[in-house]
Amino acid sequence: MDTDLTTYSLLNSITTPEDLRKLRVEQLPEVCKELRQDIIEEVARNPGHFAASLGTVELTVALHYVYNTPYDRIVWDVGHQAYGHKILTGRRDAFSTNRRFKGIKPFPSPEESEYDTFACGHASNSISAALGMCVAARQKGETDRRVVAVIGDGSMSGGLAFEGLNNASSTPNDLLIILNDNDMAIDRSVGGMKQYLFNLTTSNRYNQLRFKMSRILFKMGILNEERRKALIRFANSLKSMAAQQQNIFEGMNIRYFGPIDGHDVKNLARVLHDIKDLKGPKILHLHTTKGKGFEPAEKDPGVWHAPGKFNPDTGERILADTSHLPPLYQDVFGETLVELARQNPRIVGVTPAMPTGCSMNKLMETMPDRAFDVGIAEGHAATFSGGMAKEGLQPFCNIYSSFMQRAYDNVIHDIALLRLPVVLCLDRAGLVGEDGPTHHGVFDLAYFRPIPNLTIASPLDEHELRRLMYTAQLPDKGPFVIRYPRGRGVLLDWRCPLEEIPVGKGRRLKDGTDIAVVTLGPIGNIAARAIARAEKEQGLSIAHYDLRFLKPLDEEMLHEIGQRFQRIVTVEDGVISGGMGSAVLEFMADHGYKPDVRRIGVPDQFIEHGTVAELYHLCGMDEEGICHQLSMNNRQ
Repeated sequence: MDTDLTTYSLLNSITTPEDLRKLRVEQLPEVCKELRQDIIEEVARNPGHFAASLGTVELTVALHYVYNTPYDRIVWDVGHQAYGHKILTGRRDAFSTNRRFKGIKPFPSPEESEYDTFACGHASNSISAALGMCVAARQKGETDRRVVAVIGDGSMSGGLAFEGLNNASSTPNDLLIILNDNDMAIDRSVGGMKQYLFNLTTSNRYNQLRFKMSRILFKMGILNEERRKALIRFANSLKSMAAQQQNIFEGMNIRYFGPIDGHDVKNLARVLHDIKDLKGPKILHLHTTKGKGFEPAEKDPGVWHAPGKFNPDTGERILADTSHLPPLYQDVFGETLVELARQNPRIVGVTPAMPTGCSMNKLMETMPDRAFDVGIAEGHAATFSGGMAKEGLQPFCNIYSSFMQRAYDNVIHDIALLRLPVVLCLDRAGLVGEDGPTHHGVFDLAYFRPIPNLTIASPLDEHELRRLMYTAQLPDKGPFVIRYPRGRGVLLDWRCPLEEIPVGKGRRLKDGTDIAVVTLGPIGNIAARAIARAEKEQGLSIAHYDLRFLKPLDEEMLHEIGQRFQRIVTVEDGVISGGMGSAVLEFMADHGYKPDVRRIGVPDQFIEHGTVAELYHLCGMDEEGICHQLSMNNRQ
């Protein structure tokens, strides 16, 4: 496709939203055109999230035009909608470093800009956070501070959003919730809420008349806050009867406006201006198109959620030849799940809004009645899986490691407590790269390790992943956690016979006499290269043990290590506080062994964004860092 040449005459004049607010409202469509083209050209060269931010260009411009940011608070939900926000708030010159190591952050963060009001890497938290800001402003007497929550891209399916709505309906506040309804999360939105939002209609003329009448009645002293709520409930009842449809938001005493065209920036600015001083909680419902203004992204917004590099003029994605490379771990999972499901009729698949990202789409395409996308609802995904398992099915529930944090109680209460046979597959475990600290899956080993009844495993390679999946669905295995990283494996010939791996049994990959290296998961392949290098450069004899299971531990193997070695190095792609290395230390202490144990992993801090290789180097987890630690042991 051919994109229009853009001079950026208006965008070049905008450094902050204050500059934007100096323009006439008639100039806003041109600002949107230039901003959209700037995002297209920037993301074409420096890959990142794409379609979601194109869909919010007009909303972003209108918000910063009408509201006095940063004093007024805009709380974004799922920050991949906010590239336009970054460009308009002083980061246009730095936007070429977006997601790069030491560059600007992948999602809005208060640590980066005063315009970024809250962390927003995960979905559905905007309403709760914004409500908290509203209450804080009231407590501090900041009656002129307005707060806006922008939620969308499927985030309304998250339970936290409804918890926030429920509280907003009963807590004094003037919060504005903007529902960016684009019929999408990353894949197409699912569930009843999607269909409800699509069908919801309300008269704008009715809302405008009601707003004007309420202001008149307040000034006359006829209407107070308590009477206003009662009147809203009565009016909502009449409107529901007339429309033969109940409005869920107004049923909660939250004023509803819309739906309106989210790409008509002048009308959107007018509506925002008209309702921004309205008292009480309110919701503005927008219809937008994900990928708006870039035809390929409009046609296939799922693919263009994060498309990689592409030609901004033709829309052609620049794809590297990967035919000679090992497969992605997620694709091995997807192919193996289909293979297992053909053999085991009890197997079903569950994912919270990530069927393409985790390759659950392979089962959906092959056996659509046995795969379930539950929307952005990780806690529900876990409990839903537990319910199916209780009645005899064998769920494979695939949730990104960092998103699994949101389902922690559900795993404990609804799966582990009853020892239900749910296989929890944690994709994107470990350091994930450019998405940064909100997405690094580094905590799961530490937070799952104390939970009774869980089996926790991580495969060294693709063969091990397939065999662990096969093992997990065998009878009487109980809840089974399998974690694996983002990206490619190490084996071109990745298909192998599906064989059982004895639960709780590790293996010695290489013998040695000076140092024992204990690894868990695919990072063991990096450790193997470091061992070979250290032996060659330092003349060491190093044994390498693949633990395989964090829980239960292979005690026989750990006794062997404790008896034979005075120097032990543990390597894991997770936090060292409470992780695999801690488990080894605890075992040695509990059994009277006193070796020198050095742990390599993610330190006790949030790790920034960058390529996985850059972050491994930062944390001393790459070949060089592991080799250095082995050499340090040799010099002692």
